[in-house]
Amino acid sequence: MSSVTRRAGVFIGLVAMLGCFSLAGYVISLLQGNPSLDRMLVWFAGAVVGHDLVAFPLYAATDRLSVAVFHAAKVNYLRVPAAASALLFVVYLPGIIRQGGNTYVAATGQTQEPFLGRWILLTAIAFALSGLVYVVRLAFTRRGSTA
Repeated sequence: MSSVTRRAGVFIGLVAMLGCFSLAGYVISLLQGNPSLDRMLVWFAGAVVGHDLVAFPLYAATDRLSVAVFHAAKVNYLRVPAAASALLFVVYLPGIIRQGGNTYVAATGQTQEPFLGRWILLTAIAFALSGLVYVVRLAFTRRGSTA
């Protein structure tokens, strides 16, 4: 990589970071006077610490281990459904652990009972589809190599 390309990349990164900090500052200025601003900042700081110091090292180590155990090309067939499952879990966690059950019943007239079962079902479907895609791709690869 040339020196000019590297400097351009650093410059673009700095401009993007400055833009992000500017946007965050603007949003905070809009929220000044809001009584829940302190709580939002605590949750934001907790999310940053929770992700950067706890979650990221855990899933980076898990990914490194899976690449070491499985072939690198096979790992993506585990990464995609695992990421989808994790995202669904985070989004629907309050329903899965039945937090705010009374409010949910009052708003929808339904219980939170099916959340856990549906998350497990969606996770199983994601892994099954990924496995099916892997098997089909493996079959086509072997069929193409024997022809």
